[in-house]
Amino acid sequence: MSNQTWQETLVASIADGPPLTAAARASCIPTASVYTLPNNFFFPGRMFKVTAMGRISCAVTTPGTARFDVAFNGVANLDSGAMNLNVVAKVNVPWWLEIVGTCRTSGSGTAATIFWFGTFQSEAVVGAALPTAGGNGSLCFTHGGLGATAVGAGFDSTAAIPLDLRFTQTVATGSLTVQEYKVESLT
Repeated sequence: MSNQTWQETLVASIADGPPLTAAARASCIPTASVYTLPNNFFFPGRMFKVTAMGRISCAVTTPGTARFDVAFNGVANLDSGAMNLNVVAKVNVPWWLEIVGTCRTSGSGTAATIFWFGTFQSEAVVGAALPTAGGNGSLCFTHGGLGATAVGAGFDSTAAIPLDLRFTQTVATGSLTVQEYKVESLT
């Protein structure tokens, strides 16, 4: 027998987020798109998805790295880890980010955990071909980066949780702007 669930869009934005150019962690979505998940939103098996798209630029020879995190109450629960950017200069090329989280445990204190998987795709990713050669680079990650899979940090699922998407770049020679953003409850 099925679980009788449905998919629901919790928040969606077609407004541009702030253009990020500093080498510092910051929210990359419009302020109005920070969605507060209600008390007891998470239960074991609940899945949700964060999708974001936009434009990114990186400098030649010193592109630095890109890093996304899904923040609960300002604290990174998912950290993509540092993703190397292309050593060929890229100016305002598109990118696509999808992150899926599945609640493993719920509870107070730090009892709740989420298992995360994500993909980041762009011509700005290291190893991506030139546009004339076709193709984009794509990186898969889980919490903690591009290595072994792991659950995110423990958190209190009994409390309301402001959910934010944050971005960090290691050099101030590039930029990133979110142009579309959506959070969906899948179960």
